[in-house]
Amino acid sequence: MIGNLNHVAIVVPDLEAGTAIYRDTLGAKVSAPADIPEHGVTTVFVELPNTKIELLHPLGENSPVAKFLEKNPNGGVHHVCYEVEDIQAAAQKMVAQGARVLGSVKIGAHNKPVLFLHPKDFCGTLVELEQA
Repeated sequence: MIGNLNHVAIVVPDLEAGTAIYRDTLGAKVSAPADIPEHGVTTVFVELPNTKIELLHPLGENSPVAKFLEKNPNGGVHHVCYEVEDIQAAAQKMVAQGARVLGSVKIGAHNKPVLFLHPKDFCGTLVELEQA
């Protein structure tokens, strides 16, 4: 059912510093920061030949990644995102298999439908599914 690894998301306490590490130290191409208010984050995408790294930074007081930074002040891996052909079919399959879908389908940072799956159902990892 899952396709390509779309990205690995890393929460960073300082978006400019995180961007500089990937751009200047590692020599990667990075996007401009983009605010995604409906998800409570500012994102920067690091483009790699076979996938992307998404740097996440809290946007607003109710940002879900702000809570992540409280527990992990240095930041860290937040989630992995896999592509699926049909997000609604994927959601139905996950529920039928007993997995917990967190919230509802929303539009993600790539302007495509996404949903999140509970980490307790996926080896302790928060999983995002994105319609390809």
